[in-house]
Amino acid sequence: MKPLSECRLYTFVDTAYLRSRTPPEVAQQLCDGGSDLIQLRAKNSSPDEIRRMAETIFPITAKAGVWLVINDHPQIAAEVGAACCHLGQEDFFDAGYAHVSQLPTAVPSLKIGLSTHAPVQAKRAIAAGAEYIAIGPVYTTATKPTARPVTLDYVRWAATAVKIPWFAIGGINLENLDGVLAAGARRVCAVSAILNAPDIVEACQKFKNRLLSAPL
Repeated sequence: MKPLSECRLYTFVDTAYLRSRTPPEVAQQLCDGGSDLIQLRAKNSSPDEIRRMAETIFPITAKAGVWLVINDHPQIAAEVGAACCHLGQEDFFDAGYAHVSQLPTAVPSLKIGLSTHAPVQAKRAIAAGAEYIAIGPVYTTATKPTARPVTLDYVRWAATAVKIPWFAIGGINLENLDGVLAAGARRVCAVSAILNAPDIVEACQKFKNRLLSAPL
């Protein structure tokens, strides 16, 4: 896997957008399209179901040299060999954790990404040892319909203040991507804009090419 600092495109196997496709099928298409990280997000699945899905996806991402990120479940991430687990504010700070070293996993090398929605949260997440942070939601998004957009102002702040890898997320598509890049983002997460596209591979490639046109 390439260093996280060199990663640009963060995509998702989100069970809410699978339709008739299987998680391994989507994972392969995301890898073929040039994803650098792929997060397995299955909000309505049991831990056992998530573990089974992760076990089918991991060989695909490993072969492609792509980071596999498990959402919400650090223990499952550790058990299946994923490189990273992503947690929201409510799953980390609101659950009583102050540093990633406190998470209940026997694999200290497991890296943790944290969601942030304001500068104060970003600073706290960095101090807590996050490997990367997500900055968003930048725009209104069906993935998190109740979340208030942080707008490009937060992206501009992150571009000047955050020194660890960070990814803009939330409602980003090929129509507004240039504005996100102009605000200073160099890494983005894309969910529905890719998973709802007629051709996942092509959609990934378009995102990746646009990202690579903006130097780190």
